[in-house]
Amino acid sequence: MNLMHNLRNAVLTMFLLFIGLPLLSQELYTIPQDAQTRWISFENQTGEKGRGGMENKGAKGHAMDHIKAGESKVLFDVKGSGIIHRMWITIDDKSPEMLRSLKIEMFWDGADKAAVVAPFGDFFGVGLGRMTSFENELFSNPEGKSFNSYIPMPFKTAARIVITNESPKDLLMIFYDINYTVTKSPDPNSLYFHCYWNREIKTELGRDFEILPTVAGKGRFIGTNIGVVDDSAYQGRWWGEGEVKVFLDGDTDYPTLVGTGTEDYIGTGWGQGIFRHRFQGCLIADKDKHEWAFYRYHIPDPIYFHSDCKVTIQQIGGDFRPKAVELQKTGVAMTPISIHSALEFIKLLEMDPVPDIDDETLPDNWTNFYRQDDWSAAAYFYLDKPESNLPDIAPVEKRIEGLTKD
Repeated sequence: MNLMHNLRNAVLTMFLLFIGLPLLSQELYTIPQDAQTRWISFENQTGEKGRGGMENKGAKGHAMDHIKAGESKVLFDVKGSGIIHRMWITIDDKSPEMLRSLKIEMFWDGADKAAVVAPFGDFFGVGLGRMTSFENELFSNPEGKSFNSYIPMPFKTAARIVITNESPKDLLMIFYDINYTVTKSPDPNSLYFHCYWNREIKTELGRDFEILPTVAGKGRFIGTNIGVVDDSAYQGRWWGEGEVKVFLDGDTDYPTLVGTGTEDYIGTGWGQGIFRHRFQGCLIADKDKHEWAFYRYHIPDPIYFHSDCKVTIQQIGGDFRPKAVELQKTGVAMTPISIHSALEFIKLLEMDPVPDIDDETLPDNWTNFYRQDDWSAAAYFYLDKPESNLPDIAPVEKRIEGLTKD
């Protein structure tokens, strides 16, 4: 019986590791060797043992602080090895402008370049700076009032987290705590957590938007949250036909991994409404404001890379051919690429010459076309080094341009 019991446990453990799920049952009733729990907040900014809540004689003396316009505030500065397990932050100004103007940076092991650099709201999964209540595997926003991250972030010699207020307004109140464990012997094989944020206010016609530009190294792509403001010039036509592509380990013209459509990538289909699931969801589907925000996290379906990785998504929309012809006649930027029904798929770009879609001999079926919209994305990944080759974050003016004023 003991042999069978041990065998079942071993098989279960290998299965969970294979699909990428954490071994929660073991973590709950075992203590890792030499691990010590620490919290850092304004009430104990060093995380030192026995040094918490000392101000005002222990009677809630420093629960919050502020960040003046143009000022940076160090929230976490620890020497040694450990793992950050959870972050919780709330602020008094949760406007889209402030959520995009605050910049969060994370530095590992004394690196000069931040591994994480993103707008505060986007990092915590709040697309387009619009607050909404949600919970998924990596982030939560209880009641639309606070920001939580549950991403494990190991470090070997040091870790530092900084928030910079790049808005013209003072942030009057910020409360936070960061929960981590101290370890004496870091895992030499552990990877470093990274986040890259990108925005194109008007994408280039026919060129895929880069969720994650080519990053060099060995690692794992964790996923992304994406914001789209579809251009009103397209008169509300569907924008989400683009396929996600993942270029792995030397892929050039064509990727190894490719999806079938934007809403397909986040696990739904036939359009996109609001839903909030563990690994995929859509938090904003606002046709009136032309705004969409959605996410996909590759936890049970890992994406590993060994030398490099790039992740893109196409800007493709669609409508039935007569409607697409009407739209084309308005002069809006578009390039028709295919016409299809359940039984027929006409690949326009493979035809010579490429026909115009106002050709009446073509069927009146669904027509896909390249278009231009406003796309932004936070990409999350682990890498075998504390710095990456990726470019710096866009300036605050570009981050906040055209945001909805809540």
